[in-house]
Amino acid sequence: MTSKPIQLSPNSLNLFLECPHCFWLDKNLGIKRPPPYPYALNSAVDGLLKEEFDTYRAKNLPHPLLKENNIDAHLFGNQKLLNQWRNNFAGIRYFDQNLQATLFGAVDDVLEFDPSPGDSGQVKKIAPLDYKSTGSSAANVYDRFQLQLDTYTFLMEKNGFSTPRKGYLAFYIVDKSRGFIDRLPFRKEVIEIETNPSDIYEIFKDAVGCLKNPAPPQHSSDCQFKKWLDGARPFSN
Repeated sequence: MTSKPIQLSPNSLNLFLECPHCFWLDKNLGIKRPPPYPYALNSAVDGLLKEEFDTYRAKNLPHPLLKENNIDAHLFGNQKLLNQWRNNFAGIRYFDQNLQATLFGAVDDVLEFDPSPGDSGQVKKIAPLDYKSTGSSAANVYDRFQLQLDTYTFLMEKNGFSTPRKGYLAFYIVDKSRGFIDRLPFRKEVIEIETNPSDIYEIFKDAVGCLKNPAPPQHSSDCQFKKWLDGARPFSN
């Protein structure tokens, strides 16, 4: 169906897994699900964290968050490349000749690990670090976060980097117990995730195949947007 260049992100793959019908409409016809309430505060925290981590990177200093959580890693030293990988319109990319499609992702940050004594070739490894800010009382790791980190690991390896097959989620959780007083307090928590990029290519291939169909597939049985549409249809005339 689609004649446009196919470029998919982790969010695109997540939408495909949630509902192929909504995915097909979004990518082929530009018919998108109603957007959620804009998370302006989350975006602001994300931007501030990038500035903070970049300050430590420029000084070649370990970020306190890594030290506090006993993560034996450095901040990725190539700021120019990181800026490219962070860019929503560039990102870290992989073009598949057979599929004639691109998979890309915009990372928040990257950790670099020195080679272990037993590693062959003494090659440094890199892993994705994603910032998450939340007003919930706990750090919830959703399936889409796992998919996101799996995809970043896949992309890093396709770009010639070695990885430890791990990713990191840095949660900044609003600490409501400490009040407000013109300053929003956060407590910080880092969760290490085992990543498995082995399924990403098949998901990518299936998603591309879906887009090339002349008509959309059926909604997923648990698609909440389909349930809403079915409920509203009797009143639409």
